Amino acid sequence: MSAASWTSLQEAAGPVSRETFDRLVAFEQLFLKWNRSINLAAPSTLDDVWGRHILDSAQLGRIAPQAKRWVDLGSGGGFPGLVLAFLLVEREGASIDLVESNRKKASFLQAVIGQFGLPARVIARRIDDSYPLVSAPEIVTARALASLPDLLDLSAPWLTKGACALFHKGRDYRAEVEESTHRWAFDLVEHPSMTDPHGVVLELSNLRPAIRNELLA
Repeated sequence: MSAASWTSLQEAAGPVSRETFDRLVAFEQLFLKWNRSINLAAPSTLDDVWGRHILDSAQLGRIAPQAKRWVDLGSGGGFPGLVLAFLLVEREGASIDLVESNRKKASFLQAVIGQFGLPARVIARRIDDSYPLVSAPEIVTARALASLPDLLDLSAPWLTKGACALFHKGRDYRAEVEESTHRWAFDLVEHPSMTDPHGVVLELSNLRPAIRNELLA
């Protein structure tokens, strides 16, 4: 049984209409229906899809309340990409691209977009094949996709041109940040997760190649 509440959604995402809440509750049930035939999320998390996936994704809306052009990498079961699409309905002119190479998962994403009329587009390609199709996003997101160094490499074509990244990370994020500095320099803001006491959302901007120490000697 879902523990969904309008209050919990507003605490995570900021001001959200009752209509958007109702649509996300309906999405939760649709997600569980599809998950019976397609593995969209870890079985251990299915007893709390609302808290562990929907609210966890929705908190990005509070971090970037004005952004309108988004891209989500490795969208999978729609977290955070589809959840953001529901929230972006309330932002005039906003949209999100969902990059997902798995055909079955891409079909799920497209079905949800069509059923709810969301301002989203599925790009059913590998991330490194999607660059020409995603034009000047403001925000790049990814959740449970790859290590931070790999995420920065994958998203560099956008981040080095002014986009900002919002990446969900767990308790070992500091080691990933340190490893990333071997290749990249960036501005970093750590947002404590509102749903995971050990997690953070890393806000990274101004990405540029790191200057090697030996060049400074």
